[in-house]
Amino acid sequence: MPAAPDTPGLREPGGASGALLKSLLLAVSSEEDPVRHVESLPRRAGQTQDWPSWSNPLVVHGFTRRGIERPFTHQAQAAELAHDGRHVVVATGTASGKSLAYQLPVLTDLLAEPKACALYLAPTKALAADQLSSLTDLDLPGVHPALFDGDTSMDLRDWVRAHSRWILTNPDMIHRGILPQHARWGRLLRNLEYVVVDECHSYRGVFGSHVALVLRRLLRICRMYGAAPTVILASATVADPAVSASRLIGAPVVAITQDTAPRPGADFVLWEPGIIPDVFGENGAPVRRSAPSEAARMLADLVSSGARTLAFVRSRHGAEQTAMSAQRRLLDINPALVDRIAAYRSGYLPEERRALEKALATGELLGVASTNALELGVDISGLDAAILAGYPGTIASLWQQAGRAGRGDDPALVVFIARDDPLDSYLVHHPEAVFGKPVEAAITDPTNPHILRPHLSCAASETHLTTADLEVFGGDKALAVITELVADGVLRARATGWYYSERFHPASEVDLRGGGGGQVTIVESDTGRLLGTVDSARAPATVHPGAVHLHRGSTYLVDDLDLRHHVALVHQERPDWTTSARSTSTVRITNFHSEQLHSDILRVGFASVEVTEQVVGYLRRRPNGELIDMVPLEMPEHTLETKAVWYTLDEQVLAAAGVSEASIPGALHAAEHAAIGLLPLFAGCDRWDIGGLSTNLHPDTGLPTVIVYDGYPGGAGFAERGHEILGEWISAVRDAVRGCPCRAGCPSCVQSPKCGNGNNPLDKAGAIAVLTVVAGALGHGIS
Repeated sequence: MPAAPDTPGLREPGGASGALLKSLLLAVSSEEDPVRHVESLPRRAGQTQDWPSWSNPLVVHGFTRRGIERPFTHQAQAAELAHDGRHVVVATGTASGKSLAYQLPVLTDLLAEPKACALYLAPTKALAADQLSSLTDLDLPGVHPALFDGDTSMDLRDWVRAHSRWILTNPDMIHRGILPQHARWGRLLRNLEYVVVDECHSYRGVFGSHVALVLRRLLRICRMYGAAPTVILASATVADPAVSASRLIGAPVVAITQDTAPRPGADFVLWEPGIIPDVFGENGAPVRRSAPSEAARMLADLVSSGARTLAFVRSRHGAEQTAMSAQRRLLDINPALVDRIAAYRSGYLPEERRALEKALATGELLGVASTNALELGVDISGLDAAILAGYPGTIASLWQQAGRAGRGDDPALVVFIARDDPLDSYLVHHPEAVFGKPVEAAITDPTNPHILRPHLSCAASETHLTTADLEVFGGDKALAVITELVADGVLRARATGWYYSERFHPASEVDLRGGGGGQVTIVESDTGRLLGTVDSARAPATVHPGAVHLHRGSTYLVDDLDLRHHVALVHQERPDWTTSARSTSTVRITNFHSEQLHSDILRVGFASVEVTEQVVGYLRRRPNGELIDMVPLEMPEHTLETKAVWYTLDEQVLAAAGVSEASIPGALHAAEHAAIGLLPLFAGCDRWDIGGLSTNLHPDTGLPTVIVYDGYPGGAGFAERGHEILGEWISAVRDAVRGCPCRAGCPSCVQSPKCGNGNNPLDKAGAIAVLTVVAGALGHGIS
């Protein structure tokens, strides 16, 4: 299992990075010490070897023209495996040259065989465009690399289908544009030698499960055309990359994990913003300065010091606001540099993104505030500093973003700024959770019946299913879903297999990036302009009347939500508040899949559950976190069948731990919130992907119970992962709550921004007692 890059060691930062850190501290009150930890990531020399003997001289010349005299050892190893026809995943750090590892074998074989073709899949358009630029720059005859995505014109699509031998696309276009009309793509599918899946660690959860089934459908259709392409996957450093990659494509994959690229080293700072005086949030909790506002100040100060800096924020709107705030600060401290800061995000035109990337790479731009659009693969290097405004969702992504900084021999400066959130707070107070710890695995579950069902319909529409296909799609689980589809009349059973009974391909009914429950369209009231979509299941909590909706840097207020006709009407406005829904819920356990008793006091398990939820109102907050009010709503109930991890303790055990009968609801509620806040550290999800319930008497267990469930139909694998590592997870939750300096609970420990009960009741001391008992029973007592 790979660890985070290198073996770090604690020291006081010196040199250029130390000077930059001191410049950041100058703007902080002398009474405040926001630096929680500084870690030194050492410099590392690279390791190279000769070009493989089979390498085409034209390809090698193209690389040497870029200044690459010899490949790194991991590049050559991966290329050798791929050239030999082995599926391979390259799981190494940011800027370790993963592109060469697949470009070398693919281009060599395309030049050797005039009809051979390749597909390249990227999770973002920016990454695909960057790869196209890289391939075009090599200027190799007869390859004709080309983009095929939603922006490709119809005329150009015809040319790509007829002539391109290396097509750069994404899973959505494979699903909607190629597989439904595979006969028109016969030239490509018949001659497909390679499929490259870039940044495959980003395919996790529900989206990853959908992509896994798209890839299996693709490889199945290739076999029908007589092709057996080799799959090369590129990933950030993740746990068990071979297992994750094998689950994606449904076939064994060899992993290359030893990163042999050079590293300049870095000083990595964990930073916790201070508390804002006389500002209080829900239930009087203290409020810290926001991570985006802190990032904006740092971006301006670092640019003013001459440091080329990239600041990562979590939303498009946040990127725009951070850049604007940094520019305003520069107006006061160094006006000449105002125009050398910009925002970068998806939604910009391709030529705008290319211009920004070039300006940042050349130093014309000194600072950029970006979403994770610049995290994945786009060739941006040579930066002095990286700012991470909040946890990006996974440790793998955190290292990807941090790895953007570093040039020459001088250590870079990386600053992780904690949001007012349990997970961020835990990380800055527990550096061992970041440094030297194995990163998480990419969790997917392609056999989830709610996800598998529409893809089996798609596969049968592409060509009839046979018994040989069962293993491709999940064996007995696939057969069970096929049986349901036959009973529902979607498939017809014949002696030669199962045939799709409808006339049109069902691809349009499958949303790869959603839960499969249909979509609500978001429409601007005044113009009728389509702004986007949201899952039907999440619409009551995200686009309810009065909700603030962000789209491409603009702010809208929701006027009406019509669930019957699947449309939300909005108008553009810039209110001085944000909104978050409040709801009530019940959880019924429908099937106990597993159940264990620990130390005769704690019962834990994994189960199928039915969640019934109703949005009853929403909170309005000012940008600094201050609570304005709660507005009541009447929304319809929503029922979700999913998976959950649960645990129970009886009242006698709780009483012995110091939790009175009256304190049980608040103690369990606080423990549930904190557990949801930290599960993303272990399961690679977002807290909005999961939900929970706690009660002093659950009807299905008869005991005080805490339940954490996946927020997607059929489950997404997050709760199951939580069940697998329950002891490690709960002990971390205990440490986080116990270590928070607040008195009665705050957003950094037990309060939740999505609590349906308005964070009431909450008992922080009781939660510590509950979590201590649970962790101890699981063998994770206090050391």
